[in-house]
Amino acid sequence: MELRHLRYFLAVADELHFGRAAARLHIAQPALTQQIQRLETLLGAKLLDRTSRTVALTPAGAVLQERAIALLGHADRDLAEITRIGEGSQGTLYLGFVPSVLPLEPLRGVRAFREQFPLVQVELAEGFTSHLMERLATGGLDLAIVRDPDPRPGTVTAPLMTEPFVAVLPADHPVADRSSLTGAELADYPMVFFPRAAGELAYEKNLSPLLKSGRRPRIVQEATNWTIVLYLVAAGLGVTVAPRSATFTAPASARIIPLADCDAETTIYIANRAGDERPLVRNLLDLMPFQALGR
Repeated sequence: MELRHLRYFLAVADELHFGRAAARLHIAQPALTQQIQRLETLLGAKLLDRTSRTVALTPAGAVLQERAIALLGHADRDLAEITRIGEGSQGTLYLGFVPSVLPLEPLRGVRAFREQFPLVQVELAEGFTSHLMERLATGGLDLAIVRDPDPRPGTVTAPLMTEPFVAVLPADHPVADRSSLTGAELADYPMVFFPRAAGELAYEKNLSPLLKSGRRPRIVQEATNWTIVLYLVAAGLGVTVAPRSATFTAPASARIIPLADCDAETTIYIANRAGDERPLVRNLLDLMPFQALGR
């Protein structure tokens, strides 16, 4: 038995007239009669009482009418769901992100994606760049929004936006009233920073304003995200160098000072697995805001 047999039967059950049902189905009446007879043979039950003037449902036909409506409804919904999954408009998307991108444009792309594809469940996971890239490469994530990622086999990255670094100091620091600072001027002070395990390239780029002075910074305290780093700096445990956007939520007791004589920048990327052309992934990539954040 095929789904078309049920569709033919429902047309006859609705019309109770073979001629009208055949016209509705755009098939010849003899062919429709043959298909209904075929269905009765397959089921081993008489479905319709037919005379020269009337067509009526038998008890078995009445039950089949009810069940066929449900069966075809389920089939239509299931096939439509498969189509949506194939188009990338339904399913689950696993997206990783580093917390410092929260105030910026990239996550607005995620909001636009959710609005355009409301049947897609977006599962967010935050973490260090290095950890997110590892999960991406091993299939734990579909995409990741990361900062200055190290190259990793099997993944590709595309830049989303670039921004400068700034110095962050406690409000009562001796140089907190300066209009700008150089990396060399910060190098003498103890630092609060994130661990190297968060990402080798990101770690070195973030410290580059100090490293260019020829001296290694003295890191006295590590923290797992920028919010904690900023509050530790505000509490007087040290100074730090941070991406400008990471300081948008800094406490009032911290001072944000531009870095002078420094061309170091940090870049946010969207990363996905090489060769992953699934519509679910491509649909999000098409909505991401690939633009530069001006100085």
